[in-house]
Amino acid sequence: MSVRRHIPLSLRRRPVPWDRQRPTWRDAKPAVIAQALKRAQARPSGNWYVVGATRDLRADRPLARTVAGQEVVVWRGADGRLVAGPGICPHLGAPLRDSPVRCGTLVCHWHGLALEGGPYAGWRPLPAHDDGVLVWVRLDEVGGELPLDAPVVPVRPAPERALTAVYVGTGICEPEDVVANRLDPWHGAWFHPYSFVDLAVVGSPDDGEEGGEDAFTVDVSFKVAGRLVVPVRAVFTAPEPRTVVMHITRGEGEGSVVETHATPLGPDAHGRPRTAVVEAVVAASDRRGFAAARRAAPLLRPLMRAAAGRLWRDDLAYAERRWELMSTGRYPG
Repeated sequence: MSVRRHIPLSLRRRPVPWDRQRPTWRDAKPAVIAQALKRAQARPSGNWYVVGATRDLRADRPLARTVAGQEVVVWRGADGRLVAGPGICPHLGAPLRDSPVRCGTLVCHWHGLALEGGPYAGWRPLPAHDDGVLVWVRLDEVGGELPLDAPVVPVRPAPERALTAVYVGTGICEPEDVVANRLDPWHGAWFHPYSFVDLAVVGSPDDGEEGGEDAFTVDVSFKVAGRLVVPVRAVFTAPEPRTVVMHITRGEGEGSVVETHATPLGPDAHGRPRTAVVEAVVAASDRRGFAAARRAAPLLRPLMRAAAGRLWRDDLAYAERRWELMSTGRYPG
């Protein structure tokens, strides 16, 4: 077995300064990105929306989110099953997000109306799904599609061999602006030089035959320190309108997944749309040392979320700029 199998790092022998790397603007054709976005929006979601991370479900409080202006709460019933429903108390409108859960029952903190998960006093549950990493809720009136029994969940590494972290951020934009950002892999080494170098898009939807895989394939190196990098091949796909998935198909962490989910929240005080980015990193590796990394998950998860947050500070600026220009008729793409 070669030393290279043991050491995933590579040394950039001829590093190129940021301003001397090959421009990618001619390759990042607006029509290719726009058509990929259009195809993603045409795929069924079954009216499922990501609410948050499974790990954020607590025994004493509901997990709450406003989805497209609809207040939603999610918690676990006494039998452990997932329960979801409107976040407005049907009695006098109390915010159930602030109410406690006691022995699997959500108890309104205004007047004590107790919700056990079934229809009661005008409150009706909503379909919910826990995929082990993320919590979803189905809102048929919001989505307007034919409902699916379960959300479109990407293929992931087996839970027992994975390290998972979930980042949540919010931007002034629409979900499509977030998806458009992820369907533009050409910006990576230019916009995120602190993380990515030597990026090349080696396959995009316009390169393949009709009916081929609707994917962007990217060779890129993750920066570690100085000239040390980790080269990988990543494939980006959009399995449904509000999700883009990056699969590592070659190199260190082969089989790992980064899922970006965009959930519409509703307008802000100025009437501008707000979207939550819920990004799940599901990392896996066959290296023996990765078992130790999984044991150190409580320490590593905050670092993983911080790394995602740094990238999304930039990428939300991209998405927000796209929305601003689109909404004022100035978008050049």
